[in-house]
Amino acid sequence: MGKSIRLLNQSELISAIKSNKPDVLKHFYTSNFKKVEHLILKNSGSVDHAKDIYQEAFITVWSQIKDDKFVPINDTALQGYLYTIAKNKWMDVLRSKSFKNSKSLNYETLTFIEDDNDEDTDTNHDKLKLAMAGFKNLGQPCKQLLNVFYFEKKSLKEIAAEFNIEETTARNKKYRCMEKLRALVLASNQ
Repeated sequence: MGKSIRLLNQSELISAIKSNKPDVLKHFYTSNFKKVEHLILKNSGSVDHAKDIYQEAFITVWSQIKDDKFVPINDTALQGYLYTIAKNKWMDVLRSKSFKNSKSLNYETLTFIEDDNDEDTDTNHDKLKLAMAGFKNLGQPCKQLLNVFYFEKKSLKEIAAEFNIEETTARNKKYRCMEKLRALVLASNQ
């Protein structure tokens, strides 16, 4: 293909997608993911959520193009269309009962980590083992943040300074990491 992929106009891009040109499909796929990922991470999602939603949205757009159901109205119409579909799919997930139930897990789910007054030490030991196993399966950024907060006992203000982020961002990241850990613990406990 003589023309750079970046210089394709919307009708050329649609034609290339209809023809299943691998280089164009790959470029279109990779060049639009970060924007969708940012949207989902900013709105209670994880990287895995972003990958799943983006994949679904991309397939929807690809199908719409193949079936001649999409007509571009400007030079960024296709990218905007993909983003809008991903956004709507994510909104559906956020509204879903299963997502709300997983996010409404209360703090009691992991209070056993700090609860020294419980007399059933065997249960505490089992719960601690589950929590530590879940912690091992967390991504490195979450491990690092939770380690600094819970084990080094640093404040969110100190963590924000250390990670060079805003304090509210540190609070949000800590919350998301705890949600991931809760989900891992609950999944391994079933």
